[in-house]
Amino acid sequence: MIGKLTSNQLKEMVFKHLTYRRPEVLIRPAVGEDCAAVDFGEEVLIISTDPITGTASEVGKLAVNINLNDIASNGVAPFGLMLTVLAPVGTTLEEIEMVMSQAAIEAEKNQVEIMGGHTEITDAVNRIVVSAVAIGKQPKSELIKTSDIALDDVIIMTKTVGLEGTGIIAFEKEAELTTQFGPEMVADAKKLLDQTSVVKEGVLAGKFKIHGMHDVTEGGLLGAIWELCDASGLGCIIDTASIPIQSSTALICDHYDIDPLRLISSGSLIIIACEETAESLLKKFDEEGVDAQVIGKIIDDACLIDDEGELFEIPPPEGDALYDVLG
Repeated sequence: MIGKLTSNQLKEMVFKHLTYRRPEVLIRPAVGEDCAAVDFGEEVLIISTDPITGTASEVGKLAVNINLNDIASNGVAPFGLMLTVLAPVGTTLEEIEMVMSQAAIEAEKNQVEIMGGHTEITDAVNRIVVSAVAIGKQPKSELIKTSDIALDDVIIMTKTVGLEGTGIIAFEKEAELTTQFGPEMVADAKKLLDQTSVVKEGVLAGKFKIHGMHDVTEGGLLGAIWELCDASGLGCIIDTASIPIQSSTALICDHYDIDPLRLISSGSLIIIACEETAESLLKKFDEEGVDAQVIGKIIDDACLIDDEGELFEIPPPEGDALYDVLG
């Protein structure tokens, strides 16, 4: 299977070995946790890391956004990045410079400094891989923990499903999709990569009494929701009719017979809060021009999806629909 390890594999092959504990560490590796948190007195340092491996297009932009998104998923404005660029033999200096130019532009948009990293050409990879470490800080009293998720909390989703996956497929399969749907649709699909940041909505949500947040990455919308529920020990019920989808995403997913709800979607943020807080947050989002809607609620145990009145169980995430297209 291509893609990140499943939740069970992480628990059985990775997490069980991480037994040494430092008292300064407040949030540790777990399914549904995007970041680590380190105690610095009245403040906590928020740290996350992720690579970009699923595409050769726009890797600098995506590497910055997906890592800043993790920090923002804790309601924090990120301030620093460390970047590692691994390029295959044959990569030109111009290609490396393009990656760094993309990264620098995205970082500056978010007032984040690229503080250092590592760049090399190696035969260990067959296309450019960019991995980053993102850093933020917040008052300890504002730290968001998934243990705060409670029964009857509502589930909010920002933007639309499949944003990142749609954009990546449009770049990687441009010729085929242009023949099938025309250049205008492909151009619209590519532009979705410009929406892959959740820093704005994450920082806005952090000013409210949020119980949990998670950006929608590998495994898509349903994977992100399942991971949050697993972390909280609770379940959910999701209404498919309330989930927005772009026309380009629908066309591409139908063409390749993949599930848009299982398609990687950096740029969409899942937020869990009590109903009263959710109402206030949605009002704030509307004032700030952030598209968001309630798509479900937290229930006792099972993770369910309501599809036109029929209930189906949401299984644990296993891979991403993107790899069904790109191999």
